[in-house]
Amino acid sequence: MNGKRRATTPPRRSLVRSLPSLPLVAGVAVLAVSAGGAVTASGAGVTALTASGSAVGASASIGAATGQAISERGPLVSRGGTRSSGGEELDPELVALAEKQMAERAAKLDEMRKAAEKQAAKIKENKWVLPLEHYAITATFGQYGLWASYHTGLDFNGDSGDPIIAVANGTVTSTGYDGAYGNKTVVTLDDGTEIWFCHQTSIYVSVGDRVNGGEVIGTVGATGNVTGSHLHLEVRPGGGGPVDPFQAFVEHGIVP
Repeated sequence: MNGKRRATTPPRRSLVRSLPSLPLVAGVAVLAVSAGGAVTASGAGVTALTASGSAVGASASIGAATGQAISERGPLVSRGGTRSSGGEELDPELVALAEKQMAERAAKLDEMRKAAEKQAAKIKENKWVLPLEHYAITATFGQYGLWASYHTGLDFNGDSGDPIIAVANGTVTSTGYDGAYGNKTVVTLDDGTEIWFCHQTSIYVSVGDRVNGGEVIGTVGATGNVTGSHLHLEVRPGGGGPVDPFQAFVEHGIVP
C-alpha cells in the first residue's frame, strides 16, 4: 500500500426509497380534507383542494381502491359545528314527575281552600248576635244587691213587648214559668251551651223548635222577681253553672 486512501463514492440512494410511503400520502390527503378542502382520487394520483380552491398534488400515485375509499366517505362535518337551536330534550320521566307534583299541590291547596270556606261558613252561621235591638245594660254578672246571693246574668233594659232575639243557632229545650225568673225560654246551642231568656211577657217558640241566631223567640216583660221590664240573660256552658255573659259575647265577637 502506498499510504493513500482511496476516495469512497457514497452509495446511491434508491429513488424508490426516497419517495414517501403510501400511508404517508394518504395521511397528507386526510389532513387536507380536515383543513376544509376536498380530495379527488384517480389512477394518476391524489389531489387535495384547499378551502380557497387551489390544488395540492400528491407526489405518489394511489391505487383506485384507495381513492374510491376516500371519495366514498362523503362530506365531512366539522365537530365544531353548532347544535340545533331547539336545545336539549327534556327527560319524559322528570316531566311526568313534575306534573304529578304540581297536580298534588293543586289538589292540596284546593282541599285547604274548601276547609277554610267551610270553617268560615260555620263561624258565620254560629256567630252570636245581641238579644235586643235597643237596650241599656242595667246589671252585670256577679253583682250583689237585690238578689239572694249575687247576680247570675246580664240585664238588658227594654220596654215590655220589645222583641227578644235568639243569640245563636240552637234548639229550644225548655219554655214556661220558672219562679223568680218569670216566663223563661232556654235555647241549647249546637255546642251544648244553654242560653236562658227570662222575665218574658210572651214566648213564641216551643220545646223542640230549631231556631237561628237573629230569630225572634218572644218579648221583653216584667214577670217573676223584677222591679221593671227587662231581659235577664244567662249563659250556662254544657247546661252547668252560669258564666259571665258579657265575656261570652266578647269571645264570640260581640261587645254588649
